[in-house]
Amino acid sequence: MFSQISGRVRLAATVLGTALALAGPVSLAQAAPLDNEPLAAFTAAARTNTAAPAAWAAGTRAYLVITAPGDTTAVRTAVANNGGSVFASYDAIGVIVAHSTSASFAATMRGVSGVQKVGATRTSDVPADAYNPALPANPSQATAPTTEPVRSDMTQIKADQAWAVNPGSASVKVGILDTGVDDQHQDLAPNFNAADSVSCAYGKTDTRAGAWRDVDQHGTHVAGTVAAARNGKGAIGVAPGVKISSVRIAEPGTTLFFAENTICGLVWAGDHGFKVTNNSYYTDPWQFNCPNDLDQAAILEGVGRAQAYADGKGSLQVAAAGNSNVDLANKTSDSSSPNDSTPVNRTITNDCLDIPAELPGVVTVAANGTNGSSKASFSNYGRDVIEVSAPGESVYSTAPGGKYASLSGTSMASPHVAGVAALLASANPAYTPADIRAKLGQQATDLACPSDARCTGTTAKNSFFGEGRVDALKAVSGSTPPAGAYFENLTDVAIADNATVESSLTVSGVTGNAPATLKVGVDIKHTYIGDLKVDLVAPDGSVHTLHNRTGSGTDNIAQTYTVNASSEVANGVWKLRVNDNASQDTGKIDAWNLTF
Repeated sequence: MFSQISGRVRLAATVLGTALALAGPVSLAQAAPLDNEPLAAFTAAARTNTAAPAAWAAGTRAYLVITAPGDTTAVRTAVANNGGSVFASYDAIGVIVAHSTSASFAATMRGVSGVQKVGATRTSDVPADAYNPALPANPSQATAPTTEPVRSDMTQIKADQAWAVNPGSASVKVGILDTGVDDQHQDLAPNFNAADSVSCAYGKTDTRAGAWRDVDQHGTHVAGTVAAARNGKGAIGVAPGVKISSVRIAEPGTTLFFAENTICGLVWAGDHGFKVTNNSYYTDPWQFNCPNDLDQAAILEGVGRAQAYADGKGSLQVAAAGNSNVDLANKTSDSSSPNDSTPVNRTITNDCLDIPAELPGVVTVAANGTNGSSKASFSNYGRDVIEVSAPGESVYSTAPGGKYASLSGTSMASPHVAGVAALLASANPAYTPADIRAKLGQQATDLACPSDARCTGTTAKNSFFGEGRVDALKAVSGSTPPAGAYFENLTDVAIADNATVESSLTVSGVTGNAPATLKVGVDIKHTYIGDLKVDLVAPDGSVHTLHNRTGSGTDNIAQTYTVNASSEVANGVWKLRVNDNASQDTGKIDAWNLTF
């Protein structure tokens, strides 16, 4: 989970030799109280009212005013009549973002008919920038790397094997709710969806081109872990075939994620068809929101309604568990909040929630250490709180300006899970958020507790790893990965017009003949695949045709074929032969594999 600069644990990072500091807050996974309104009330299209409020003035504070979902006209009028102005409203969930300089505004509004809850979302003033936001910088881009090694974090979750089966569908949209994304980065531009990108800083949508860009580096790093393109440059994401959209919810300067920003982002995700969102942050300024505090109760309500709305629209939220190395199932104190003014020491209980990570339906993610089977030293944990785990130490991914960074944190673990969720959605388009969430746990690799008294539970489900480390290969292959020895060639081979090329794989250590169900994973990047004939050539020269000039103008072949190769000796040099039979369209063999 992301950490703002002040009041949070710091973890080391490196960007092309430059030291950075990132960290993350605590997060939990229990149900936040929602209003008594039925979930169905939150599933209509959200009508967002963004009428211009009064001009900014010193002392302006932001509030959530909660009412019944539907027509909020009467309560919006009451806001204006009681010393406030409406900055934005989300009628489908009954949430109004109000601004006021009056110290009595919240107390007065709590007495208005139809108002259910009112709460300040911050203990600091709303910046003047909220009324005339500056566009984030568009950084110049560094020279692209010429290599793209497969990293240990990807092999640990078998993403490298999943790519040849299904790298993800371009019809699956993943929302990066974060500090923004550098859409010009050479590894992100091919998969970036500008049409559904936005800034939600200050709690109101800003759809100007570039408003979604990064005001830090965190969001760009997260985006690369989810879906950096498989293009021979720098890094590869877990789901390099899906589309990513930036929803910037961090404010510039502070990089804080206030409740109104989170609400705006979640509603946007629901209304714009995001199958998955990644949430590597907690909702500022309170690390934990307690229902016995009037302000925090309104934050719980508003963000909870927004999550229910997005979930009802088909969007699964994945969230980081936090980096404080604490037991989230036994909360006792908080000394880091509020982080936008002066933190105080508070006694808290498990009723006090980290949001959005603890909200119903959200997948809460812990971080594995570099070996893939331990708990990262900083990662939070908790029995029946952590749902799954993923790599979170020294994760290499994209950074603004065409650069790359190695960062650590549960913020880095969460996007691995979001990527696997996107692969599940790609392989199973009809899956609901509940289906994807269930499959993430069912398909996870069980990790036993180490010799550590803090880890409780069973190998199948415990307080350190939840149901285990996520598995990308199972996400695209069904309930179990392909059985047998696995061999892969990741070296690119260019396919020129009217030419025949081959890529070789040496198989060894397999006894006897190949199976009658030899799996051949093929990943070919080529426009107009109707030009192509693709064959598997056995060690003895026997040819098995996989693809023969079908598909017309369709781009790319990303498919696993089943070949009866039982008459072929398994060991030896196998070849993937590609014949281009026309002019004008070229491409490459990106990767291919054999599973015996």
